[in-house]
Amino acid sequence: QMQLVESGGGSVQAGGSLRLSCVASRYTWRTYCMAWFRQILGKEREGVAVIDSDGSTSYTDSVKGRFTISQDTVNTLTLQMNSLKPEDTAMYYCAANLPPCGTLGGPLGGPADFGYWGQGTQVTVSS
Repeated sequence: QMQLVESGGGSVQAGGSLRLSCVASRYTWRTYCMAWFRQILGKEREGVAVIDSDGSTSYTDSVKGRFTISQDTVNTLTLQMNSLKPEDTAMYYCAANLPPCGTLGGPLGGPADFGYWGQGTQVTVSS
């Protein structure tokens, strides 16, 4: 069983930046599909960004050009969030699964396709 631990959430004003980190208890570099999801209370969990085991990335349209997903070390996933907006406010979750990897919104790219989850870190953006 793999554990994922997120950190880096907090409260910022609109236009600010945050950097989320997710540390895995296993080696994930080019081995696992890694992703960030977010969820607002009462709504479905939404895919934000995914990085494939071959290093390719995909983003949901609302964060393109503002967020960057990367694997900084062999077991650390990050999400750099710039130009934050109030609508980015949510609980952010790190997720992992073994390949094959999907794309957000497509086959193998939804929450049900990821078997490992962190506990979440809250991001709050005020206007």
